[in-house]
Amino acid sequence: MKLPKNYNPKDSEKKWQSFWEKEGIYSFDPKDTKREIYSIDTPPPTVSGRMHMGHAFANSQQDFVARFKRMQGFNVLQPFGTDDNGLPTQILIEKTKKVRAAKMDRKGFRKLCLETLDKELRPEYTKDWKGLGISCDFDVKYTTIDPHCQRISQKSFIDLYKKGREYRKEAPMMICPKCRTAIAQVEMEDAEQESQLCYIKVKVETGDELVFATTRPELLPACVGISVHPDDKRYKHLIGKKVALPLIGRDVVLSADSETDMEYGSGVVYYCTYGGVECIDWLTRHPEAKPIHVMGVEGVYNEKAGKYEGMNSREARKEVIKDLEEAGALEKVENLRHNVNVHERCGTDVEYVATKQWFIKFLDLKKDMLKWGSELNWFPKHMKNRYDNWVKGLKWDWCISRQIFFGIPFPVWYCDDCGEVILAKEEDIPVDPVKDKPPVEQCPKCKSKSITGEKDIINTWATSSLTPTIVKELFKGKPVYNHLIKKPMSMRPQGHDIISFWLFNTVVKSKLHYDMKPWDDCFINGWMLDPKGKKMSKSKGNIIEPQAMVEKYSADALRFMAAGCKLGDDLAFPEKDLLTGQKFIVKLWNASKFCFMHLEDYKKQKTKPKLEIIDKWLLSKLSKLITESTESFNKYEFSRTKNDTENFFWHVFCDNYLELAKDRLYNPDKRGKESREAAQYTLYTSLLSIIKLMAPFTPHITEEVYQLFFVKHEKDKSVHISGWPKPALSKPDKAAEETGDVAVDIVSAVRRYKSEKNLSLKTELKKLVIKTKHEDKVKAVLDDIKGVVNAEEIVFEGKADIECSDDVKIGIEI
Repeated sequence: MKLPKNYNPKDSEKKWQSFWEKEGIYSFDPKDTKREIYSIDTPPPTVSGRMHMGHAFANSQQDFVARFKRMQGFNVLQPFGTDDNGLPTQILIEKTKKVRAAKMDRKGFRKLCLETLDKELRPEYTKDWKGLGISCDFDVKYTTIDPHCQRISQKSFIDLYKKGREYRKEAPMMICPKCRTAIAQVEMEDAEQESQLCYIKVKVETGDELVFATTRPELLPACVGISVHPDDKRYKHLIGKKVALPLIGRDVVLSADSETDMEYGSGVVYYCTYGGVECIDWLTRHPEAKPIHVMGVEGVYNEKAGKYEGMNSREARKEVIKDLEEAGALEKVENLRHNVNVHERCGTDVEYVATKQWFIKFLDLKKDMLKWGSELNWFPKHMKNRYDNWVKGLKWDWCISRQIFFGIPFPVWYCDDCGEVILAKEEDIPVDPVKDKPPVEQCPKCKSKSITGEKDIINTWATSSLTPTIVKELFKGKPVYNHLIKKPMSMRPQGHDIISFWLFNTVVKSKLHYDMKPWDDCFINGWMLDPKGKKMSKSKGNIIEPQAMVEKYSADALRFMAAGCKLGDDLAFPEKDLLTGQKFIVKLWNASKFCFMHLEDYKKQKTKPKLEIIDKWLLSKLSKLITESTESFNKYEFSRTKNDTENFFWHVFCDNYLELAKDRLYNPDKRGKESREAAQYTLYTSLLSIIKLMAPFTPHITEEVYQLFFVKHEKDKSVHISGWPKPALSKPDKAAEETGDVAVDIVSAVRRYKSEKNLSLKTELKKLVIKTKHEDKVKAVLDDIKGVVNAEEIVFEGKADIECSDDVKIGIEI
């Protein structure tokens, strides 16, 4: 058998990716109702350009499981989806095409988005995923903007509305002035910023002066109240008195509020509409105060702000501080750094503005939500704490409407006269109420014929939280459909950063729609960080492109690196681990070539040949490795499987067994034909098991090795559907392991001696003296030891001062 001298990953990886696709190796069989289905609710990545290192890291880890389950015989459903509707896509298109959605007509902008996704973005994404060796069935695909997903998303809205779980009202909402849309609680993040704490003086009608401190002086025109604690002796006599607000010529009443902290600052707090959550809560406790709305969704002050009309918050802040100083109403200003809520998409400061929005009502279900989380199997277990903490900290119902152009429309029209909500008919969806006619000619409530379609868009998370349904409904009318819809999917892989986004919302929707958990297992991966342990971002200039790493090393090397990290752990990018992966691939190639050279005349028999001690030693250790690796993988502890197999391959198989077996392989005349056949059987069995154990992690090199030799014996067309390895022995052979370990200790000691003396490992020994109480064990492997160390004679009497182990010493004569 003539084999290439070197393994070329660039050619090999493309070759096998084409082979897998052409042969349908990873195809889910929708007609197969006999095999157990293992279904993965694969995360549809947000289409944002190219695959980034976080994608490569996380998707490799979930792919390990898919490949393992496929080799176990499951009918694996691993679809490929992309999340490409809503604000993220709108922002991307605006940036890359240098347009503004607000300055285009809705139809034209939507067309631009769809064309860019179809022709530019999705093809690149798919290419990246395939290039990493991800084993999705790329024929089972969806995009969250396609008609299939639009229908399911709109059906979800209609169902929850009919169940009384959705409502529309005007309420203070978080808005992003830059994106000009409402956002949900989960879409905010904290950002540390430089700011100013202003101490503002106000006059009470009694002549007393109060001072309060605020970082939002610009909201003075929206001030609706000032409060003190009812037990605060400093101000108790002033409660109920009018307080004159500087600059705006308006009074508010000093009210008592038990939530006011007497120890913080002056103990006086001012409230406005809306400075934050505290202001919203205060208004709930003080319904006598009426909101003053000074800002719109675009983040600009209106006529109610007086002279500050037309300014944004930063501009108004400067002007208000200047005016307060001139009016003598500013006691002092302190510079400080503090955390500010910003929109996680663009980093813009979040504002609170009263607007009409659609909500899913779920705050009344917090106890149920905690119970629902307990029904899931969490891997790692501690990730459930993030879910629980999120549920306990929920303060609002889920706002699902967005004031943007691109996304899935609400299937809703309104009566212009009475405000009646008119739902689309289920058989008509998906619909776009902006351009489609309503399902009725007149309002069913007031008979008006003046009806207008909803312009807002359904938040993308409200659609992506339906991915289990989206995937299952792809198979409607297929034999497996009834099997899929009756039970949860097997596993949801995702990052720990979106437990509060995707995981939580999917659980809620699955329970509200079907009273069923969405999946059995939650597989939570960590983050890929930069080499210094910092989050990668383009603004920091610390992005590491996976495409560059695949080009420099290989896809298998990148996957090898991802496999070394425990599930759930963050990993600072370790380029050295890619180098280690590349070395492993080269070693596997060279070891395979050595094995194939000695297996050219091997004929696989139905019965096992008579094995020698060293063969049993290796196969016993291999059997334990397979058993433990299977247990680890079943618990999603893939890093243990990879690390244990890597260690076995290097140090047990290559360093020791191949050396111990060489004498039998090269010298059948001396050691006997049967002895060589036993070594061949052991080589074949162990190498095949090793490539199967490593196949989920390094799919390309293992396929290359399998196709070069094993395919003609095993008959399965790919290693990835050839069956997960089974233990080579029915039970561990403890005696063989002990004897083999003694042989390895002796051989290792001789190697060290030769190395220390700067001798070639092939240097012949005139005599090797072995002193041990396990003489019978040594004699059982004497020929193997003799062949490896190249000893002319081995004796059990004589000077032995080199310690091998607690029970064995050796002496050497050159």
